Amino acid sequence: MLRWKDIIYYAKYGNPEPYEKVEKTEEEWRQELTEAQYQVLRQRATEPPYRNAYCRSYEPGIYTCAGCGQMLFNATEKYHAISGWPSFTQPARRGAIRYTFDDSHHMQRIEAICNVCGGHLGHVFNDGPEPGGLRYCINSASMVRLQDSCEG
Repeated sequence: MLRWKDIIYYAKYGNPEPYEKVEKTEEEWRQELTEAQYQVLRQRATEPPYRNAYCRSYEPGIYTCAGCGQMLFNATEKYHAISGWPSFTQPARRGAIRYTFDDSHHMQRIEAICNVCGGHLGHVFNDGPEPGGLRYCINSASMVRLQDSCEG
């Protein structure tokens, strides 16, 4: 289980190495992603609060990166944070997300980035529920929810 001190450590000293890297030209990204996905993943945009695909969705499944398909979050870690964006308590695995300090918009935050393709996902905060205390505030456009294969 990741905790805030782990996130700070990764942002400050380095993140776990990804199991693979996906690198594409900006033209390839533009061709493969929708406009909303491109704006969020490649241009670091933020989609409007509450008017996004997964804000109010609590169905079972796995959330993968819309850019490369890497597993990011399990729906069992999703919770209602009243933030306007999908919120999760933990990533699917320790090395799924890369963390970096983000001082844009006159705020100090930690950006959550896909560790495989480098796509912007959202931000992580230390005001989530226990036991980990993390809140991953993630743009819906950066993810695709896959149905659990065990659903009957």
